[in-house]
Amino acid sequence: MQIFGIKFTPLEVVLQRYLEMLATTATIWGILFLSIMGYPLAIYLFFYSETSRYCVLFYFIWIYYDNYLHPVGGRRAQFKQWLRTCTWNRYVCNYFPTKLVKTTDLDPNKSYLFCNYPHGLVCCGVYGAFATDAAGFRELFPGLDINIIMLDQHFKTPFLRDYLRFTDAASCSEESMNLLLSTKPEAPYTGRAVVLMPGGTAEVMESKPGTYRILIKRRKGFVRLSLKNGVSIVPVCSFGETNIYDQITFPEGSFMKKVVNFIRNTLGLPPVLFIGRGLFQNYFGLIPRTTPITVVVGSPMHLPKIENPTDEQINEYHRKFIDHFVDFFEKEKHKYVENADSVYLEFV
Repeated sequence: MQIFGIKFTPLEVVLQRYLEMLATTATIWGILFLSIMGYPLAIYLFFYSETSRYCVLFYFIWIYYDNYLHPVGGRRAQFKQWLRTCTWNRYVCNYFPTKLVKTTDLDPNKSYLFCNYPHGLVCCGVYGAFATDAAGFRELFPGLDINIIMLDQHFKTPFLRDYLRFTDAASCSEESMNLLLSTKPEAPYTGRAVVLMPGGTAEVMESKPGTYRILIKRRKGFVRLSLKNGVSIVPVCSFGETNIYDQITFPEGSFMKKVVNFIRNTLGLPPVLFIGRGLFQNYFGLIPRTTPITVVVGSPMHLPKIENPTDEQINEYHRKFIDHFVDFFEKEKHKYVENADSVYLEFV
């Protein structure tokens, strides 16, 4: 649109961009707020509010009987499907934007363990690509149901656990993952994709823009689970994930670094000081930066089924997966990373 020779962005475009910013920021900080304040909020409502005390009591009874290891059904399953396709989540996916790329077809009658790197600070790529249908997961991988693995403590945190139960999230506990990898999903799905971020919260502390620092050498539990259930491991890389936020870091051995590690080891959550963008400037703030995130799903590495794998067998297939992932990363990085020749995987 031009007025007196000056080009203006159409109002509907500006409005949509601000709605996308609002949806993305509210989703990220809403989840972070509940993960930290879930218990304090429940305790406050129980001890300092007479009107809500009994509601909180019945709520904790509900938590006790609501087994989060099993997928939701009935009306809650219908709500889950609505949540995947709602406009709000489409705004979140379009904000960066997030794109999902398939490099090979997957058998819709099998189960797979998707191993996603890097974790980044808040896993926005995983959320947009796998927690919603906005990036086209159902079209790219027909027949596969999906579950995103998250910290077990999130499913025991009041209020947050109820939101996660309405999504495709599942606990990272061994019992939960064995249940998912060993059972077929309900119709109309014929196979399953379980999305895991093996680096976990420790990898969060390594996230810096333009880098791909991953924790993989010491993380071998996912290989043992795959061997035990005989499922294939699929490498997944979220190119651009580390660019949406920077963080304030401290030197190794410093007092503040020891404090950060103590808090992470005690609470299970890393105390991250986010650096994003502001509402009217791109240099500092809590809003994520608008940088493209491309989630690329590689070819599966097939593993045999071994009920009780030995350490030697786990180490063997773990080395094979590292080589498989490095080959996949080196092949794909030139398509999605600027100055790709100077960007490498860093193992920490």
